[in-house]
Amino acid sequence: MELTRRQETILGIVKSEGPITSEQIADRLQLTRATLRPDLAILTMAGLLEARPRVGYYYTGKSPNEVVAARVRRYKVGELQSRPVVVNDQVSAHDAIVTMFLEDVGTLFVVREGGILEGIVSRKDLLKIALGGQEMRELPVSVIMTRLPKIVTTSPEEPVWEAAGKLVDHEVDTLPVVEAVAGGQKGDLLVVGRFSKTTVTRLFVEICERR
Repeated sequence: MELTRRQETILGIVKSEGPITSEQIADRLQLTRATLRPDLAILTMAGLLEARPRVGYYYTGKSPNEVVAARVRRYKVGELQSRPVVVNDQVSAHDAIVTMFLEDVGTLFVVREGGILEGIVSRKDLLKIALGGQEMRELPVSVIMTRLPKIVTTSPEEPVWEAAGKLVDHEVDTLPVVEAVAGGQKGDLLVVGRFSKTTVTRLFVEICERR
């Protein structure tokens, strides 16, 4: 989070002299209260300052980075997940490429009846097959997909920062968002969403736009 020079000055005044009223801050800066109001509102909404009636503003002790981190930690995957793009395991590699193009995604989740996760196929997987000269129209994705338990997954209740860590640690672009199937076979996972690097990027853009 980037502060303006005046906001940094206000923050410094409150750090050293708080609790302090808006009138006193305005007096220090030789400005009107109306001029300062937007800056004080931003600093308060950002969590850097807090205000108490008849007491004034005081410093929360948090750095801008800590404030952003605290906001990110509040989010769960289920709040941000996007629609999963799925195919069945008998779809050809050719049709999988077409689906990727039409849906503008880099990863497809391979499922069996009922939306149960069977595997994942990525652009890299399909490119390897194409470069190998195999007949893409005849080859089912089940032959080239990554299967459980080698698939890294997340759940709607997992904190976003933990899911983002999985993307980094495992060097993947997308995670299937899954839930255990009540009454189903042991290990069955229902695909309910997708969580990707784009999801994380979008979250940070939204946080910065809200300041």
